[in-house]
Amino acid sequence: MPYSHHSHSGQFCTHAQDTLESVIEAAVGKRMQVLALTEHMPREQQDLYPEEIDAGYSEARLLDIFTSYYHEACRLQNKFASEVRILVGTEVDWIRSSSKDFIQNLLSNYQFQLFIGSVHHVHSIPIDYSTELFAEARKLSGGSTEKLFEDYFDLQYEMLKALKPPIVGHFDLIRLKSENPNVSFAAIEGVWRKIHRNLAFTVNYGGILELNSAALRKGLQEPYPNAEISREFVALGGNFTISDDSHGIEQIGSHYRELLRFAEQVGITQITYFEKGSVTKDSRFPDVTTRTTSLSQTQNHPFFTSYKPT
Repeated sequence: MPYSHHSHSGQFCTHAQDTLESVIEAAVGKRMQVLALTEHMPREQQDLYPEEIDAGYSEARLLDIFTSYYHEACRLQNKFASEVRILVGTEVDWIRSSSKDFIQNLLSNYQFQLFIGSVHHVHSIPIDYSTELFAEARKLSGGSTEKLFEDYFDLQYEMLKALKPPIVGHFDLIRLKSENPNVSFAAIEGVWRKIHRNLAFTVNYGGILELNSAALRKGLQEPYPNAEISREFVALGGNFTISDDSHGIEQIGSHYRELLRFAEQVGITQITYFEKGSVTKDSRFPDVTTRTTSLSQTQNHPFFTSYKPT
């Protein structure tokens, strides 16, 4: 079954393209069957991205945009109900310890069906935006990339413990702007220890890792998470879903064939997906359930014959 649990649109995200409705129409056209809408959560004034500052945005403006997103997503969920199973959610961003109250307040004000827990900042600096900002964050980690990796996974652990997100977003995003984005974390003992800790905690509370094809789209050799992390999560009994992390219609289903080949290579035999249902493992989302399908069933779906993703 083709699906994506992570998507954005230019209507509500400054670094994406296309309207939310056109994104959904494109997903329907490509025979996507489950699509989670997960626009970024609003952030505090101090955490605006350069592009948002240039556009004259404010914290209040981001909240207005987010509220508009929620209402539009609910409208489109109803409009396309007979064509694609849409879940309305958000991607939350753990920036610092105080993020907990901000995020929990957000989640209580909207009736989401899932959320992705992500880390895009370390020392309050975006680590996936540019090499220059990555270098600034590294400087605050004492000038060591290894220490920055450790700080990232410590912040992620803080997020996992506080929020227990249903889906953990791009687990090893920290490598994207590093000097060696195809780094072996297993070769760095201190970093690997923290990765193992985070994976084990995720398994214990029932969280799901997304296999995120955006890394492939951005030129990395492996998706998020990389092969060694994925194999470790498999060994721990963890479950995976798949996401394209699309930021516009051209990226829907991007690199999915390569993603599924990777899944087979690292020993993933089944894929988990979310949909509406009465049996739920997470009391925060009483009308949403998870189901699994075999990797082979996913690979043989007409999505991969009628649409030619990379």
